[in-house]
Amino acid sequence: MDREKLSRHILPNSATMIGVCVTAVGLVKVAEGHLGPSSVDNYCALAGVIFLASAFCSYLSLRAKERSNVEGPNVWERIADFCFMLGLLALTVTMVLFAYEMI
Repeated sequence: MDREKLSRHILPNSATMIGVCVTAVGLVKVAEGHLGPSSVDNYCALAGVIFLASAFCSYLSLRAKERSNVEGPNVWERIADFCFMLGLLALTVTMVLFAYEMI
């Protein structure tokens, strides 16, 4: 993948992952009536906030590239990439722990 286009991929995928997190929070809230209280919804919400930070930084990266003639990744794109990967890790760990009933 071309490094110059990374932010163009991160922004829509971060928005999609925010939707996944919102859906997970809603499903956990519905399931709490049957399964009992859980903190999974809190962790999914936290992952959603991380994805929001990724989307915001990706947007800033795209705006900065429009104003600049510098090629390659800028600091906002690197932060967006890091936040996106952190969000994926957080969501995956949360779902694995939830699946094994550890949280």
